[in-house]
Amino acid sequence: MQPFNSVCGSAAPLLASNIDTDVIMPKQFLKGIDRKGLDKGLFFDLRFLESGKLNPAFILNQPAWTDAAFLVVGPNFGCGSSREHAVWGLKQVGIRALIGTSFAGIFYDNCQRNGVLAIQVSEAQLKQIAGVISVAETATISVNLPEQTIELADGTLIAFEIDQLRKQSLLLGLDAIGATLQRAEQIRSFEARHLSENPWL
Repeated sequence: MQPFNSVCGSAAPLLASNIDTDVIMPKQFLKGIDRKGLDKGLFFDLRFLESGKLNPAFILNQPAWTDAAFLVVGPNFGCGSSREHAVWGLKQVGIRALIGTSFAGIFYDNCQRNGVLAIQVSEAQLKQIAGVISVAETATISVNLPEQTIELADGTLIAFEIDQLRKQSLLLGLDAIGATLQRAEQIRSFEARHLSENPWL
């Protein structure tokens, strides 16, 4: 998993409420046996017109935000089904972090497990961020996870809170398996001791 330290890039505003996982990753893209090609499905019905051409009105199709590293999102982002494909698709198009007031619980956990930083801010802070990044010339921000800050193009610093275990996992690029393997020596010691104390197992 790619570690998250300090990342700079454009932030795209996608501020509608209750954007669910079926909007993020429509069901027709869940048929594969691996994670390949999910970038094509991300926000498919918003990104494309019925003709198959890109929808110029959709924010990620506009020049300032085509390579966005961040999404600034509305409340309850990621609600609906628990499909992890939604986060995989976000990663495949280069989204490193989401900034919003609230996220659906399972989606929030899926972000953590896959190295996407989900930052929760207040409504006032979200409005401030959205006001700056909605203008192409000031759409670039920096997110510093060690310092837990978001720096806007006008120099404004916004602090955010994060669970320290989640923070360490993201900084080190560790998923659940990687975090467990950090204790591999302790696990082997326990196994050896447990077997010696219980030889009939």
